Amino acid sequence: MLRALHTLGFASLVAAAACFPPAPASAEFAGRSVDEVVQVSLIEGWRMEDGRHMAGIRITLAPGWKTYWRAPGDGGVPTVLRLRSAEGIEGMAIHWPAPEIFFTNGLRSIGYRDDVVLPVEFALSDGGAHRLEGRLDMGVCLDICLPISLDIEGELLPDRERDRAIGRALSNRPLTATEAGAGDARCSVEPISDGLRVTVTADVPPTGSDETLVLEHRDPQIWVSEAASRRDGGTMTAVADVVPSDHGPFALNRGDLRITVIGSRMVVELDGCRG
Repeated sequence: MLRALHTLGFASLVAAAACFPPAPASAEFAGRSVDEVVQVSLIEGWRMEDGRHMAGIRITLAPGWKTYWRAPGDGGVPTVLRLRSAEGIEGMAIHWPAPEIFFTNGLRSIGYRDDVVLPVEFALSDGGAHRLEGRLDMGVCLDICLPISLDIEGELLPDRERDRAIGRALSNRPLTATEAGAGDARCSVEPISDGLRVTVTADVPPTGSDETLVLEHRDPQIWVSEAASRRDGGTMTAVADVVPSDHGPFALNRGDLRITVIGSRMVVELDGCRG
């Protein structure tokens, strides 16, 4: 299995799968074929000075349709890239653009509408060309939300110019704590029957309406519940359950947590918290 680029954060080659199998590309739903609802293609990108390669996945949705962020919320399906053939590719990481909050049938989900480009950074074994073949498992949503699976393929060539669409997506990232004028994030932990309950207190300026705090763990095998969050002035407080695969208490490294505050005006990402 390829490894994730740890210096780039939490995105990994294989993340948590959807709770039901994806529909094939030939499936039909809501009276339309998958091809009429969503188109997916690889933007082959360019070779960077450090020898890594920046590519992108372009997702084009029919009007009104949505897809999902890496942590999709209770009403969504996670977007997962899996590589079938990747000779010479040693690792990868997705740079997720800032998402927005949706509400459908009383459930909250997190993702993107219309079109989105997901920049993907690859670590390579050498400076030559590399063939890539893979599959994107994702969800699409209008009045209903369904998982689908689409093939992706292309060449990572060393002599391509920088792509503007990927550059714009890289610029549309969550703000850092410094950029947003945020302060510290603090986490208190208590054991529960199947894991840990984490209470996050983060000093973050208001980010707009439909504001929510999302808590994630570096290990995709560790499940984190949707956080119940509230704001009190310049402070966000949220509570979430963190449950490992063996469903028992475990030693939590607070540096393995990522905290994202999402609002209508801006998205702020905090890396880890202190005790």
